[in-house]
Order: sequence, then C-alpha cells, then structure tokens
Amino acid sequence: MGTKQLATRVDEEQEQEFRENTRRLGTTPADAMRMFISAFNVCKGFPYDVRINALTEVADVEAFATEQEATEFATRLFRKNAHAAW
Repeated sequence: MGTKQLATRVDEEQEQEFRENTRRLGTTPADAMRMFISAFNVCKGFPYDVRINALTEVADVEAFATEQEATEFATRLFRKNAHAAW
C-alpha cells in the first residue's frame, strides 16, 4: 500500500504550540497526525466526544462563514475544555 500526503492550514500560534507540544512529548507533528488518523479510523470517528449542545436545536445550527471563523471557534473551545479533561 502506498502513502499519501495530507495537508491542512492552521494559524501560526496553533502551529507553534503543536510543534512545541509534540517535541515535549518526544514525537513529531507528522507522527502526532498519524496517531490521530489511526485513532480516528479505529473509532470510526473522533477519538473523543463530539456533540451538539442538547439545548441547541439542529435548525438553529449555522455553518461558519469562513474557515478562519471555524478555526477561531475550535481554538477557543479546545482551550476552554482542554484543562478540564486533565
């Protein structure tokens, strides 16, 4: 089986933090991405809970206007919840 390259765009702060965290864990950004992809495939989805707030009706959910808006939302959400998980 051959290999394929995947690429994504993240803001500079996220990229720097990702590189530093993978370094501190003794791995590389590429290996961390491979681990995530493997876990995603084993779980047949995200390897952590992803849910819509039970109080939010689907009809009220709107797509983000831009990729930047989605990235900023994900960053805020992660930072808000990351410390609670540990």
